[in-house]
Amino acid sequence: MTQGIDDEHAKSQQKHERLVLFILSAVQFTTIVDFMIVMPLGPQLMRTLDIGPAEFGLIVSSYTFAAGASGLVASAIVDRFARRTTFLILYAGFLIGTLLCAVAPTYHTLVAARIATGGFGGILGGMAMTIIGDVFPEERRGRATGSLMSGFALASVAGVPLGLFLGTNFGWHVPFYALVLGGIPVLILTPFAMPPLNSHIHQVHAHPLRSLVETFSFPNHLNAFVLMIALMIGSFTVFPYVSTFFVANVGMTEQQLPVIYVVGGILTLFAAPIVGRITDQFGKLTIYRIIAPVSAVLLLTITHLPRVPVAVAVIVFGALMVSNVGRMIAAMAMITGSVEPHRRGGFMSANSSVQHIACGVGSYLGGVIITESADGRIEHFGTVGWIAALSTLATLWLAGRVQRFEQAPVKAQKISLAAAAEASVDASEPILAVTEEG
Repeated sequence: MTQGIDDEHAKSQQKHERLVLFILSAVQFTTIVDFMIVMPLGPQLMRTLDIGPAEFGLIVSSYTFAAGASGLVASAIVDRFARRTTFLILYAGFLIGTLLCAVAPTYHTLVAARIATGGFGGILGGMAMTIIGDVFPEERRGRATGSLMSGFALASVAGVPLGLFLGTNFGWHVPFYALVLGGIPVLILTPFAMPPLNSHIHQVHAHPLRSLVETFSFPNHLNAFVLMIALMIGSFTVFPYVSTFFVANVGMTEQQLPVIYVVGGILTLFAAPIVGRITDQFGKLTIYRIIAPVSAVLLLTITHLPRVPVAVAVIVFGALMVSNVGRMIAAMAMITGSVEPHRRGGFMSANSSVQHIACGVGSYLGGVIITESADGRIEHFGTVGWIAALSTLATLWLAGRVQRFEQAPVKAQKISLAAAAEASVDASEPILAVTEEG
């Protein structure tokens, strides 16, 4: 009898987990397409808005810098509210920002709209990982992370090619309209499909500024943040400019660009769940250290490609996408497990902030280094590839410094910012002292 009740409870729990994962994946899909679609539209945006690589880099990085700034604010207060409520507000703001991108008439208004979109959308990724950490136990977290990362693959297979088709044939504004229309049903469904996830709000929380300082005071948190910075520099110095490089140097046409995203997305769609399973089985750090060097080699390969057949370019890009997503699955599973559950919302928001700021730095750095010759060719992309590859190889050591929160020393080491935080906090506000128990 007891066994039957336990089995029913397990089935109900798994059904609940699948429903939550579906909502998170759907939102992940729309946010990823919104962020990614700008990159393959690069040749068209540079042509129609009459801008160069540096200005285009700012379109990409403006989203990420805004996401980084809002993530810092969110990290200080997000654990005070129910996850579902926060998730809904962020997604609604994201859809409004995307609508502003759709109606933007000029380069400067598009940059402003990307800032608005990033301010909301950038936090959603961290909130999704927070919900994964709250809902899924450690032994199933790698698989759940892999499934969530499949949203990247689906975005590449369906979202980005469709967006490119709409942008190429009807103008770059149209993909943003399509994203808003596709996101509204998910927004309406979320209150009915996702539980409140509010058990954490009954705990006593520090003053917001103190919470922010504490998040950046734990050595294990800092190790995770440094790993994330190196990961993003190892990606976003390169990825925003691949489409432009393929068109200008490798010999592809703008109409052929969707092919690389379809093939890369299909490969990633199959690979992401497999990587998620093997990280649970063989260890997240072990799998990370296998995949990351492959990614470094492919970053060098793609940034040094000569004029080659389209099939070769597609294969190289597809392999790079698989390795990039694979290393992110292992890394994010490690990072999510490095923080105590009651701090997870603030930590993951801060991590999302660090991630997006690093993306912005990488994108802008790539745009500054890359130049466009008189005949339209992209120059110095190989230099960018070396920077990305070296940053990726550095993560092999950095990943080993990130520990599970049960294994890491939990005593926060006060940093100089703590004194400033204490001085700025009103004496009437309750402040939690940092103790040996965290």
